[in-house]
Amino acid sequence: MKIERRKPLTARAGIFGVGLDTYWKQFPGLLEDLLAKKETLKHKLAAHSLELFDFGMIDNAERAAEALPKIEAADLDILFIDMLTYATSATYGMIARRMQIPVILVALQPLQAMDYEHANTYMQLCNDDLCSVPEFTGVAVRMGRRPPPVVLGMLENDAIADAELAEWCRVAHVLHDLRRARLGHMGHVLEAMLDMQTDPTAVTAAFGAHVVQCEADELLPIYREIDPAGAEVAEMKKRILSFFDTPDPVSDPLTEKLTDADLETAAVAAVALERYVAMKRLDGLAYYYEAEPGSLLRRIVTNFIVGNSLLTAAGFPMCGEFDIKTCIAMLILDRLEIGGSFAEFHPIDFARDTVLVGHDGPHHLNIANGRPVIRSLKKYHGKPGSGAGVEFNIKTGPITMLSISVNAQGKFKFIVAEGESVEGPIPPTGNTNTHGKFQPDVRTFLKRWAAAGPTHHFALGIGHHAETIRKVADALGIEIEII
Repeated sequence: MKIERRKPLTARAGIFGVGLDTYWKQFPGLLEDLLAKKETLKHKLAAHSLELFDFGMIDNAERAAEALPKIEAADLDILFIDMLTYATSATYGMIARRMQIPVILVALQPLQAMDYEHANTYMQLCNDDLCSVPEFTGVAVRMGRRPPPVVLGMLENDAIADAELAEWCRVAHVLHDLRRARLGHMGHVLEAMLDMQTDPTAVTAAFGAHVVQCEADELLPIYREIDPAGAEVAEMKKRILSFFDTPDPVSDPLTEKLTDADLETAAVAAVALERYVAMKRLDGLAYYYEAEPGSLLRRIVTNFIVGNSLLTAAGFPMCGEFDIKTCIAMLILDRLEIGGSFAEFHPIDFARDTVLVGHDGPHHLNIANGRPVIRSLKKYHGKPGSGAGVEFNIKTGPITMLSISVNAQGKFKFIVAEGESVEGPIPPTGNTNTHGKFQPDVRTFLKRWAAAGPTHHFALGIGHHAETIRKVADALGIEIEII
């Protein structure tokens, strides 16, 4: 089973082709053939959930000047320049100077190799996609910009080039949602967790997201409006029971089979949570609140785990312990379509050379290895409250972790690692746990990870995607360290 996204992936992408206006009179039909190449690239990009803005052919400095205000007005997340044939860098220089978004040079020639026996200048010009790439990258550097990345290959039947285009589209999805996100921040830091402290202004400066300060008391009138015996709660219970297993307890005396009371509380809390995030127009939420012992508010805020796992899997990242940095990391991994569970390191398994990776919630249920489990917990260890807890291990195979930390200068830093999720027993404690295996061995890896200065939380996804995350970091101007 898979939980569908609350919002479809999208991004605003610009495209224009470059060439040399001198050629058009010299070689009748060349312009039309090159524009047909650009249409092929547009078709490839459109398959990756992009809103495309086509700025046509820019073949001299005057047309570049005319296009620049239109490009800026389009509020793009990424810009693709189709290197259709040789073009002077005047078609790019003034644009390079102004762009604050990733600019990708796409050089995809139609032929695998020229037909040398029948070759002519027209054929060469149709396949001269690479020719001016060094000129463009060199000018970017002179303009004080990073040299733009290059997608290099063939126009058709080139799996490597197609994968690179798809990767840049996923990066665009991340950038689009980050700079438009409204991230809720509810409650306060869990007592004495200094690594959880985050400046909301710094979040906006680095990512573009707006931090919405949320009051836990706002949940009370929403919760009171919900009828526990009503259709909305019944439907939520049905969703929960259809997605989760509810096994008998095993070895942990804190756990028991999911009780009817805990199921109802989790369902009502999940309905209240979904109403709340809609009311506040949120795209993510980091929270921690204790409330008065025995109060209704404590029952609500300590029973979000099931609801926030359902939301996280639907593309709405939620973090406990007030950790908005990891909420952002989870959003990044989700928009890359690789998951994004809330995680930390648990005990090491020296016999298997692994470390347990998990947390007590929330989790990205779409990367579970089989059906996840709900258990009733008599207490949440280290925190107030009791109720339903979510337990599963993630899919076996490659994994990627992203921690967003803060350096001594107060700037955000990405810390990334790749490893493997391997088969192995997990403790039946109502928490997620996965056996993570890392190179060169678990001791060395964990020492290196700790030395990089991470927060103790991170986002966990499937697949190896460190280099894609590097592209996101570069686009945002954020320091990155890959362990």
